Amino acid sequence: MAEIMPLPEAIARFVGDENSVALEGFTHLIPFAAGHEIMRQGRRDLELIRMTPDLLYDQMIGAGCARRLVFSYAGNPGVGSLHRFRDAVEHAWPHSIELEEHSHAGMANRYVAGASGLPFAVMRGYSGTDLVGFTANVAPIRCPFTGEMLTAVSALRPDVGIVHAQCADRTGNVQLWGITGIQKEVVLASKVAIVTVEEIVLELRPRPDAIVIPSWVISAVAEAPGGARPSYAHGYYDRDNAFYQEWDAISRKRDRFTAWVQDHIFRTEPVG
Repeated sequence: MAEIMPLPEAIARFVGDENSVALEGFTHLIPFAAGHEIMRQGRRDLELIRMTPDLLYDQMIGAGCARRLVFSYAGNPGVGSLHRFRDAVEHAWPHSIELEEHSHAGMANRYVAGASGLPFAVMRGYSGTDLVGFTANVAPIRCPFTGEMLTAVSALRPDVGIVHAQCADRTGNVQLWGITGIQKEVVLASKVAIVTVEEIVLELRPRPDAIVIPSWVISAVAEAPGGARPSYAHGYYDRDNAFYQEWDAISRKRDRFTAWVQDHIFRTEPVG
């Protein structure tokens, strides 16, 4: 059953150096507060997993948290490149980083396989790309029934999966709505699952298209109001589009990035 605890305690207890960590959320409900707490606690040599690395992973890579990145797209949405990510790849600053690239469909199927307790998923994809030759986690497979050549992708089972949601009740059942992405599958696929939420409520109210993740598949729930900013939390606050634009200039130079991290991460009280 999920234990409700402060975010710093959840990160200290469940996230260790060299862990594989997936912080997921698509467009909204991106778990920035949790990622910042990982940075604040100085975690190192992490294998960071995320379908769409954007500003959060740019910050974590620039802060030296990452050894490896498993992903399907990387960029500052609507703006351009991730400069700290590029600096790590092109100039090994603050140190070099390994890359494992997939398609969106490949990553989603890998999470589904992990959530299903299967060793791999089968899909149509990757045909005609060079990705098959650059990762051991993708392989051609022949259907035993039709003889068709398909693609197998190995299951993703992160050491720690972290997502953000709108609310949880006092027993740790979590509710999220809006664009739900792959969050449910990440929680089910991960050995340990941490969920940050905007608020703890007395009871969850029925909502159209909402997903409820039960307490018994979650390790820790941490209340973190504003925990998805500068992304948005549907029904709570809007996306800070100006910050996404500002990040391009903040992250472009190492000294300005370092100053921003010192002022906004290490000298800031943690959320929750």
